[in-house]
Amino acid sequence: MNTTLLRTAFLFFAVSVVSFSLQAQSNSADAHLSGRVTDASGYTIAGVRITAQLENAVAPTASTSTASDGTFTLILPAGRYRIRFERDSFAPRDFVLDLAAAENGKLDVRLQIERLSSSVVVTAQAEPTPLQETPATVTEVTRDEITERQTVLLPDLLATQPGVAITRTGTVGGLTTVFLDGGNSSFVKVLVDGTPINLPGGDVDFSNLTLDNVDKIEIVHGAESALYGTDAMSGVIQIFTRRGTTRIPEASLFTEGGTFSSARGGAQIDGALGGFDYSGSGSYFHTDGQGVNDADLIRSYTGNIGYSFSDSDQIRFSMRSNSSFSGTPGQTLLFPADPSAFYDLQQLSANLSWSFRTSAHWSHRVSVTESRYFSDSGFPPFGSALNQTNRAGGWAQSTFSFQQGGLTAGYQYEVENATSSGFGFVHGRRNNQGGFLDGRWSPISRLTLSAGARAEDNTNFGTRVVPRAGAVFGVRYAKGFWGDTRARISYGQGIEEPTVLESFDTDPCSLGNPNLRPQRSRTVNVGLDQYIADDRVRVSATYFADRFRDLITFVVVPQAGCPFGNTQILNAALSRARGLNFGAAMRLLRWLSLNGNYSFDDTRVLQSSTASSGFQVPGDHLLRRPVNSGNVWLSANYRGFNFNMNAYFTGVRTDSDFDGLGLTRNPGYTRFDIASSCNISRGVSVYARATNLFDKQYQEAIGFPALGRDVRVGVNYRFAGRK
Repeated sequence: MNTTLLRTAFLFFAVSVVSFSLQAQSNSADAHLSGRVTDASGYTIAGVRITAQLENAVAPTASTSTASDGTFTLILPAGRYRIRFERDSFAPRDFVLDLAAAENGKLDVRLQIERLSSSVVVTAQAEPTPLQETPATVTEVTRDEITERQTVLLPDLLATQPGVAITRTGTVGGLTTVFLDGGNSSFVKVLVDGTPINLPGGDVDFSNLTLDNVDKIEIVHGAESALYGTDAMSGVIQIFTRRGTTRIPEASLFTEGGTFSSARGGAQIDGALGGFDYSGSGSYFHTDGQGVNDADLIRSYTGNIGYSFSDSDQIRFSMRSNSSFSGTPGQTLLFPADPSAFYDLQQLSANLSWSFRTSAHWSHRVSVTESRYFSDSGFPPFGSALNQTNRAGGWAQSTFSFQQGGLTAGYQYEVENATSSGFGFVHGRRNNQGGFLDGRWSPISRLTLSAGARAEDNTNFGTRVVPRAGAVFGVRYAKGFWGDTRARISYGQGIEEPTVLESFDTDPCSLGNPNLRPQRSRTVNVGLDQYIADDRVRVSATYFADRFRDLITFVVVPQAGCPFGNTQILNAALSRARGLNFGAAMRLLRWLSLNGNYSFDDTRVLQSSTASSGFQVPGDHLLRRPVNSGNVWLSANYRGFNFNMNAYFTGVRTDSDFDGLGLTRNPGYTRFDIASSCNISRGVSVYARATNLFDKQYQEAIGFPALGRDVRVGVNYRFAGRK
């Protein structure tokens, strides 16, 4: 009896304790915050990391991740919290919330694609797309790489990327052009925040383009005229300016000096306040150079301002100005230096864009662009050659997004004006317009298909239609030593309009041809990406086959009154390029990484109007494009100390002195660069770099010696911004 009473009493006590505990939990003072995270089209996003941090606390109070349906739940003590949502490829979002005791709060969040993320590609599609869903071959250069390598000028950084060759007629300040996958220097379209800066029908002089305030660079391999119209024959290079993100501004000041009486200094500031973000920079660089009349002066100014009326309505303005004045001593390895020739170059680009959404599935973008170019090449006492151009246009597109992809329709209108005066005066004007369609579809999770086409109407050559298509397939999804495997293929056609001189020249001995057809290209890229050792190693290989036809060439025929003959301009040349671009990125240790690339570029002349003179005979390699080139980059970051070593090599190149000496072979070379920096106190760091460390004597163009060993030392003060 007593035993039964004791058991009953114990059971009653246990039930009471459990009931009290459950009641206490149900009456807990903790708040519950839940919600769902979606993308810009309204589809849920899994794996979003969510952290909640009490105001004025050092570490997060709680964290979680969204489930497969995009939902999340946080249980938090009452208080004022900063809630942060972040995931690769998306721009992070922050909220400040006051949570009361026992409150059941709800927060639904929509994340936007982060255009400046290293895992997002902007240039290869009409809309920003995750890298793994992009069929095109894309090389990205991030801000971290720019900072660690301490590169000042854009061409020095591009030269170390796969498939890219650089030619500079001089040391610093000489005409600098870029070749991509075997195409001519004018076959690469260059954009700055969406604004084209190529000369009409021509190339870009990279000599004064600095990396101030640059956040990312994208190099898209293959013809992209289906999206960008004329000039995108072998690829597109786009430069993205930094955007401010911190409520308390981030600022930096730097100054440096070194060999050749070089001096450089500048400042940068960026931040965000409410819906307003801003970023700006200015810099100055001067060097005396290494010989007679070899000085160079570069000034650079940038700005990027944006305002968000809401999550789905933003406006942005960006601009970039680069100006330089340099001496041009000429081919000093072949002739005496010219003591008085000079090159004055000014380049300006601006972009005003408005992005907005009208529903969960419809997004729109409207932009106005303008680029200006001015150059004055002086050859006392013979006078000078002035060139001035501007490209102004508008771009509008609408995108319908759905769960498996999206479809974009767009229209572009552009006005080109160019004036050239030297041995004569030429003025040309063109009004160009184009409409395009671009689509992306993932019928299954492993496969993404892409296709598009553009109808381009040009004042000179009329209307042309250029298509493109591609596919990327996830062959394998896995973790561990042997990770993901991705295969991709892309096909595109490109066109390029004639230059102003080729179309409008009024010189009777070199009359422009208004009936020229556009130069055309057909490119194919097939690639494979492999991830190894838990994604610490990435290996990629791409085979490319490019064909260039209707190339504009010059044929000289005897004519009375023309001492050098009559130059006729025709579509009469044909060439091709085939090769392999190989790249590898390895994270050896948490603080040590090793990257490398190798390019094999077998270019050939197939048809040439100059064959009878022995110049560029069919079967020859194209000028200034090495068959073999490569780069190795070692980077170490340990406790505020950074060390970088870069080794670049290029093989023998076909070239010409263009002065009748008959020189056609430019030897290969290997160059080593090092850079290092160290944080010595809060916000203060010292840095040093040496380019051409072993003082290698080489030339990127026959007769023009490259810069010798260049050592610079500097100090930087950085005030780190805060959210």
